[in-house]
Amino acid sequence: QVQLVESGGGSVQDGGSLTLSCLASGDTLSRYVMGWFRQAPGKEREWLPSISAIGNTAYADSVKGRFTISKGSANDNLYLQMNSLTLEDTAIYYCAAAAGYRYLGSWKWYTADEYTYWGQGTQVTVSS
Repeated sequence: QVQLVESGGGSVQDGGSLTLSCLASGDTLSRYVMGWFRQAPGKEREWLPSISAIGNTAYADSVKGRFTISKGSANDNLYLQMNSLTLEDTAIYYCAAAAGYRYLGSWKWYTADEYTYWGQGTQVTVSS
C-alpha cells in the first residue's frame, strides 16, 4: 500500500499562491488515481481535482482555472499549484489515492469515499 505525506501548506495573503506537495512511499503513483481534497472547519470534505495514472485531469468548478494538479516524472510526488487564493480557500488540504483505479471513468472519482489512502493533511490559511 502507499503512504502519503503532504507538505507546503502555510499562511498566504488573499490573492497569493502556494504549491502543495504529496510524497508517496511504498508504491508508485502510477497505480492509482490521485486526488486533492480539503476540509474547512464545520464543513464536509470537498473534492478539488483528480489525476489519472496517464495524466488525465478533472477539476471542481470552485478551483478550475486557479488550481493545477500534476505529478512528478518519477511518479512519487503529487502537486497542487494554487493561484489567486481567497479567504474561502482556508482549509486542511489532503492528498488521496484510489486503490483499484488507474483511470477516470464512470466511477465517482469526485467523492472522498472512493479514495483508500490518505495523507495527514496540511493547513492552508489565507488572510486579508
